[in-house]
Amino acid sequence: MYKFSIGIPYLTKIDSGFFIGHFSGIFVNTNAIIGKNCNLSQGVTLGKSNRGNNKGAPVIGDNVYIGPSVKIIGNIKVGNNVAIGANCVVTKDIPDNSVVVGIPGKVISEEGSAGYINRTEYDNFLKEEI
Repeated sequence: MYKFSIGIPYLTKIDSGFFIGHFSGIFVNTNAIIGKNCNLSQGVTLGKSNRGNNKGAPVIGDNVYIGPSVKIIGNIKVGNNVAIGANCVVTKDIPDNSVVVGIPGKVISEEGSAGYINRTEYDNFLKEEI
């Protein structure tokens, strides 16, 4: 489905708390898996690689912030509580609680995504409804 220059197929596995901060230029492969409270910025691509060591689609953990124009292509595992900086190209798995920047992406700290994740208040709302 494409709307507002965003392509996220309805078969894509996306957990609760998914948030798009700015529209436009976001493309997610059908086989990508996105965990809870993932925040995507404009220009993000979560793409599939059809060959090589990284054949497959990305798996994104919980509480992950993905900055503007980030590219994650292939069977890349992004851990929980990760922040990925603008224009980063992720070519390797990212461990939990990492901050990643650059081309290719490199871990520069273990401070994680605290303070970057939006729209997590739905958990309390859902508990009150039950």
